[in-house]
Amino acid sequence: MSTDSAPVAAPDNPGDAPAVELVGIDKRFGAVHANRGVSLTIAKGSIHGIVGENGAGKSTLMSILYGFYEADAGEIRIDGRPIRIKSPRDAIAAGIGMVHQHFMLVDTFTVVENVMLGAESGVLIQGSIAKARAEIERLGRDYGLVVDPDAVVGELPVGEQQRVEILKALYRQCRILILDEPTGVLTPQETDQLFRILKALKDRGVTVILITHKLREIMAVTDRVTVMRLGEVVAERNTAETDREELAVLMVGRKVRLAPDRAKARPGQPALAVEHLSLTDEFGVKRLDDVNFSVRAGEIVGIAGVSGNGQSELLEVLSGIRGPTSGLIRVLGQEVKAGGEQCRPDRMRRLGLAHVPEDRSRLGLVSAFPAWESAILGYQRDKAYGFGPLISTSAAEKECARLMQSFDVRPPEPGLGCAKFSGGNQQKLILAREMARNPKVLLVGQPTRGVDIGAIEFIHKQIVAMRDQGSAVLLVSVELDEILALSDRIIVMFQGRIVGETPGERADERQLGLWMANAQADPGGEGPTVPRGPAIPGLTLQSPTLPRPTS
Repeated sequence: MSTDSAPVAAPDNPGDAPAVELVGIDKRFGAVHANRGVSLTIAKGSIHGIVGENGAGKSTLMSILYGFYEADAGEIRIDGRPIRIKSPRDAIAAGIGMVHQHFMLVDTFTVVENVMLGAESGVLIQGSIAKARAEIERLGRDYGLVVDPDAVVGELPVGEQQRVEILKALYRQCRILILDEPTGVLTPQETDQLFRILKALKDRGVTVILITHKLREIMAVTDRVTVMRLGEVVAERNTAETDREELAVLMVGRKVRLAPDRAKARPGQPALAVEHLSLTDEFGVKRLDDVNFSVRAGEIVGIAGVSGNGQSELLEVLSGIRGPTSGLIRVLGQEVKAGGEQCRPDRMRRLGLAHVPEDRSRLGLVSAFPAWESAILGYQRDKAYGFGPLISTSAAEKECARLMQSFDVRPPEPGLGCAKFSGGNQQKLILAREMARNPKVLLVGQPTRGVDIGAIEFIHKQIVAMRDQGSAVLLVSVELDEILALSDRIIVMFQGRIVGETPGERADERQLGLWMANAQADPGGEGPTVPRGPAIPGLTLQSPTLPRPTS
């Protein structure tokens, strides 16, 4: 497939050469052709975005550049010179660093210990610590990567943990920095700060490669963007000369509606209500703290917040996976008390509640099962599938085929193992299973996590359709764009408590971000600060210091 640009020959002067050239990179994993002769050029001192659907090959390509995989064919050039990268050690030696979506940090170590880990100098550790501390302070001044060198990493908020990852790369003399989905767990304010850091890196000559599915971020921070589809580069654009709509079409191969069509909600009576709901875990940590809210029939209520602030525990309690320590749940007027017999998944389903879990691999399906078995999980005792312990395979396969057709699950093969479906198709299978019975209350956790833009469009339409059919939908997502696009009301959680609520049509991204950090705006315009009194009418924040999200 032709591309809009091709790598140029390396000049005689390496100082004029691109930072990275990938020439004819090819990689297979058995029958899967992950990269098909990929060629691209990344200019020195630029921020270059790479976008594509799930399975487009972008992560494989960056894994080859960082040495996780070796290409079957093709060439890598750094600063115009061919190089063979067989391991991350080779990549680091070549000046390449990578910040992974899931941080590679030791939670019990301090910042300085994490930064110097694996790069100690000499046999005496104190010399390494002193050197690393001095370098952390210098990098903090130069790039805005300010972080306490002696802080324990596990006690830092995620935005500061990400800074530690970037510091690790720069400490190893990184000149080319790869970031994989870097904003997935950040508040809007932390995302803005990350972008300022990336621009500071660019200004000092560092080349940044950004892998993200968030097209708004591509438009905000990159200089150039490469679009991949089915293992190939299908287009390259200067960011200033394109827009989100064109990039979406290039990624998917058809026009994509980035925001779902949504009529004004017509909410009815409360279908789900919680009163004074609290949960203390086995370690004595309070995960939910006096939570009160309701969701009415025919509306979508979005729960926003940085990951780890009680949203996951809330879904587990409401679905019956965990029993609350105290409080009351009402489903269609039926009371479910803490410690009661009804507080079990099967009983909650009988009350008319369905649950799409956040972690599809752990709670949504069984990877070793064929699709038809996962398609009836939780409903396997329905008479439609047989009687007692005996399940009619033919009936279950027929139902699975129907669900696959209605939710466009590909390939539509009920006998195929769940592990062989892409993440987006696994998610659609789970959504089909839970939505097909027209539940009165639908709990949806991270509905588009790891899902490509085409599947996101489809999933959002289905969620809105459930609302329009009269279901009460509770949506939990760390994607603030998703919360804003779908929610009729938005609730923000911080450390297990509800700290803010607003109608969806009046939602302000900046205010939501401040609630997510349990902070208010600094009058001097320097960002979040700790409130001295009520941050918003009726909301009092009592901590004398800025609290940090629990992990």
